[in-house]
Amino acid sequence: MVSFETFLPTNNPVQRKNSGTMGYDVPEGVDIRGRYDPEFSKILTRDALQFVTDLQREFRNHIKYAMECRREAKMRYNNGGLPGFDPATKYIREGEWVCAPVPAAVADRRVEITGPVERKMVINALNSGAKVFMADFEDALSPSWENLMKGHVNLRDAVNRTITFHDQARNKVYKLNDQTAKLFVRPRGWHLPEAHIFIDGEPTTGCLVDFGLYFFHNHANFRKAQGQGFGPFFYLPKMEHSREARIWNNVFDRAEKWAGIEKGSIRATVLIETLPAVFQMNEILYELRDHSVGLNCGRWDYIFSYVKTFQGHPDRLLPDRVQVGMAQHFMRSYSDLLIHTCHKRGVHAMGGMAAQIPIRDDPAANEAALELVRKDKLREVKAGHDGTWAAHPGLIPACMEVFTNNMANAPNQIHSMKRQDASVLIEDDLLQSPRGVRTMEGLRLNTRVGIQYLAAWLTGAGSVPLYNHMEDAATAEISRVQNWQWLKYGVELDGDGLGVKVNLELFGRVVEEEMARIEREVGKEKFKKGMYKEACKLFTRQCTAPVLDDFLTLDAYNNIVMYHPVGWSRL
Repeated sequence: MVSFETFLPTNNPVQRKNSGTMGYDVPEGVDIRGRYDPEFSKILTRDALQFVTDLQREFRNHIKYAMECRREAKMRYNNGGLPGFDPATKYIREGEWVCAPVPAAVADRRVEITGPVERKMVINALNSGAKVFMADFEDALSPSWENLMKGHVNLRDAVNRTITFHDQARNKVYKLNDQTAKLFVRPRGWHLPEAHIFIDGEPTTGCLVDFGLYFFHNHANFRKAQGQGFGPFFYLPKMEHSREARIWNNVFDRAEKWAGIEKGSIRATVLIETLPAVFQMNEILYELRDHSVGLNCGRWDYIFSYVKTFQGHPDRLLPDRVQVGMAQHFMRSYSDLLIHTCHKRGVHAMGGMAAQIPIRDDPAANEAALELVRKDKLREVKAGHDGTWAAHPGLIPACMEVFTNNMANAPNQIHSMKRQDASVLIEDDLLQSPRGVRTMEGLRLNTRVGIQYLAAWLTGAGSVPLYNHMEDAATAEISRVQNWQWLKYGVELDGDGLGVKVNLELFGRVVEEEMARIEREVGKEKFKKGMYKEACKLFTRQCTAPVLDDFLTLDAYNNIVMYHPVGWSRL
């Protein structure tokens, strides 16, 4: 794992108090290295930065301890250990406690749409007809300074209902409808730093910046517009243990106390998207029981986490990523246990992402893709999920129809349906190796998607349409770690590649050929202007590294950090 120290400077810049066009007005101990912009300064006010600084100082040691525990757990897994249920918290799993009642404002979450905090996207998603829009500072966003700060401006304007966007190419003005989706915000994970804001000489924790700035500027107006006494609402990613949920719960308590609002006002859904976390679902809900509105099957990151957790286990090799769906036993078991756990505790069990996007130039292919979406959503609602995710507005009507037709006009299934049979699941069900073939086309697709996604990410796009699917960091991570796993263990390919083993020579040839294909597909001029060569070097280095990096984007982050000297000076 790349540590925060990676981003520490070689000397010790100290932020001065500046005003006007010279820089941001900052509290003592705070350095802002990002570009100064008058609009950004309305977000990065002295009081807002003080709120973030107080959170960072209070919780940074707890965060560092949690990250050290992650590293220790990874060492156990790499040495042959397996994740499992913790005997010490059996009393929590077997207890009869429940979470705080779900607020009426978010009782109905049949379809949620997700996307980055880009201005036009925010408007379209809130107008999409979905019940919830999850505005994403995480996997769907490339966390450049510009993207992050503009994102906060956009969310402030959305909460205030003043947001508009003029599409000059279409000569069209976008604005909010009278009825909009409920707004949830997903900050970054605990592991990601914000290298443009230093507090006491080290980068700030990214999620505390995301949460702190959004909460500071919007909690009051949000509650007037949407909350009915509850909110703001959040999605929490990438957790591996309930100790990380405890930190979030304490952050929420601290923010509520600061704002003078009642305890339990802030509500959050946790994405169960790491393999260790599936064994901690009860414990995570218990830590957040005053602030929880459920769990979500973050299935793409979950697949990525399966490979990462078992990187030292040659008997747990993934088949082609297209074959690792919810029909796999370990995936179905994960979904069933999540539903059972959530409903037992009185909160939502949210389904996974439909990553397909409309195929506008091929009606037959488009209908076939929609039918796959309908089948997936029917499986979810029949299993007991209370809602689902869609990556594109064009999928919302189909998803909504399936959930509406199978939920008897109820807003959710929390009390009407419990997966009692999931209680008999054992650890082996959640750890069973996936079945399927490993092919040359799988290796090629991983390489092609990984390079193209990373090229877009390096130029500021974190959500990228590729081959009729919306790709984000999670699916790119699957591509990366699967290539790494196949290379490490010299996988023998099936199908047309029968008898061929994946090695550095083969991978080098595949990379060269797929780069040529990318150039043909995107066009020579776009290829030349894009960052495909840089992305190829980074992706190839990650796939061939002797030790698997925890996150592709953490390594790539170094390439998008841009320091601006205006606004700070050196002693």
